[in-house]
Amino acid sequence: MEQAQALAVVRSLANGVDPETGEVFPVESAYQRPLVVRALYEAAAALERMERFERRKAQLPAKTGEPWTEDEDRKLLAAFDAGRALQELAAAHERTMAAVRARLLKYGRINA
Repeated sequence: MEQAQALAVVRSLANGVDPETGEVFPVESAYQRPLVVRALYEAAAALERMERFERRKAQLPAKTGEPWTEDEDRKLLAAFDAGRALQELAAAHERTMAAVRARLLKYGRINA
């Protein structure tokens, strides 16, 4: 089951509606109890956060969060010393601009 489908099911249950039939659950149903409804809304909120995180992660460069290798550091510093722009370096290393800046700061190539 995909996350979006799971979210739709949990939202439906939280609203007291059978996700398959669309029927409203009877008042005596466990899905109508306040504690259960609150828990289902919390579950839905957690799924929404996960969905937002996954969308954001998909937009980030491939190596975001990975450690830098010595070879990658050497190539970064050589390219920077050769005059390549930060944006170009970030794209070449599949990193964010902030990661490239932090690395250059670490090696004293730029100032804070």
